[in-house]
Amino acid sequence: MQQKVLEIFQELFGAEGDIRSYFSPGRVNLIGEHTDYNGGHVFPCALTIGTYGIARKREDRKIRFYSENFSRMGVFETSLDDLVYHEEANWTNYPKGVVWAFKEKGYVADTGFDLVMYGNIPNGSGLSSSASVELLMGVILVDMFGFEGLSMIDLALLGQYAENKFNGMNCGIMDQFAIAMGKENQAIFLDTADLSYEYAPIEMKGAKIVIAASNKKRKLTDSKYNERRAECEEALADIQKQMDIKALGDLTEEQFEEVKDAVKNPVCRKRAKHAVYENQRTIKAVAALKAGDLETFGKLMNASHVSLRDDYEVTGKELDTLVEAAWKQEGVIGSRMTGAGFGGCTVSIVKEEAIDDFIKNVGEIYEKEIGYAADFYVVEIGDGSRRIG
Repeated sequence: MQQKVLEIFQELFGAEGDIRSYFSPGRVNLIGEHTDYNGGHVFPCALTIGTYGIARKREDRKIRFYSENFSRMGVFETSLDDLVYHEEANWTNYPKGVVWAFKEKGYVADTGFDLVMYGNIPNGSGLSSSASVELLMGVILVDMFGFEGLSMIDLALLGQYAENKFNGMNCGIMDQFAIAMGKENQAIFLDTADLSYEYAPIEMKGAKIVIAASNKKRKLTDSKYNERRAECEEALADIQKQMDIKALGDLTEEQFEEVKDAVKNPVCRKRAKHAVYENQRTIKAVAALKAGDLETFGKLMNASHVSLRDDYEVTGKELDTLVEAAWKQEGVIGSRMTGAGFGGCTVSIVKEEAIDDFIKNVGEIYEKEIGYAADFYVVEIGDGSRRIG
């Protein structure tokens, strides 16, 4: 893949000069959904699929972007003097937003650059292709322009800042953090309230992670994502009139049950219940995994999906069909939607000997019910964003 992207770069922009290669992974969240902007815990891991980038500095202020994933758009040209969101700029608003975020924080690129990208993350899948691109751009900027003193956590925060303020997507920190800080065969147990984290080895004992992409296309900024966040903020404000907390993630299930009637809007009460209970499920799931209890981890994954379906209402027919079909298959330890919802992906832990039948059976059920096919990926856990050549 790296060689293919290099060849595209050389064909488009020439083979001379200091051409550098980079990789930024996608991510999957094993459990802990819609908790990252509620001060709770998440448990994501970086994948070995992701976004490849080939870049070279220019001597003028021009920026040229090309993605093989959006080849019909051709080369998109802009400049350091036009770091503004444009609807027609499409996918290039994500890397351009990172250049803008760096500038806002005092890290100013003195020249433009040429950049070719190619990702093998399915577009719109919920495996976080946007955050993958943001971290790729961050690593490129640090490497090419010599910005010192920026840690990988800083790059994650800059990526989130760009997505929030430039692209108008009010996301939490999980996606960028997992992609920046990924480690092979380890998931990250992250407390989003203070960014404290620890790595937890993923030992599957003869099982693998299987991603099912629903292929329902969605655009997050047009989805209900920002609405859900606002509903949680309303619930938190009501609870804060009775209890001194900073975030819904501060509450145990018992504490929430004591104060839930303070939340006047019943819809907001359901959203808050999910945020609190999902956070506690995530803490329990990581403890189970550390104890080698994969069965309990799987049951908590299943409970997570039910909560996302009933209390948070972000699953939809496509994801419910995939998960409910998965639950009926032999060898499935757990299955749930992953990502923001409203389309995107499910994540399942499946015993290796059952994977072929799982993909065949779930795929047939889905296509019959929904009318088009899902795509399946047996994934490995890999390292975070980095220069590779």
